[in-house]
Amino acid sequence: MDALNLISAASIKESVPKFSVGDTVKVYVKIKEGEKERIQIFEGTVIAKKHGGVSETFTVRRVAHGVGVERVFPLHSPNVVNVEVTRFGKVRRGKLYYLRKRVGKAAKVKERIG
Repeated sequence: MDALNLISAASIKESVPKFSVGDTVKVYVKIKEGEKERIQIFEGTVIAKKHGGVSETFTVRRVAHGVGVERVFPLHSPNVVNVEVTRFGKVRRGKLYYLRKRVGKAAKVKERIG
């Protein structure tokens, strides 16, 4: 069990920004296409954070061309280059799955000031 903890401690990133559910974030993801690598930005609202430690994941949702798109990112993955917080959301829930059913302005999250 100690060996497993050592391996997991080595793969945890040090520079992870503090963000929570309801925040709007830009996730910089490394995409490999054949021989080439590029960085793609996925911007949306964080609707869930799960687990902790090495296996921590967060789900980001955005609406693109009228269709809701959700992606689950492992926080400590080497493919996730950077997570940049665009705005802080004011929510009273741990998971925002109810946003899936909402359309337009009803799907907005209020901004936290201060």
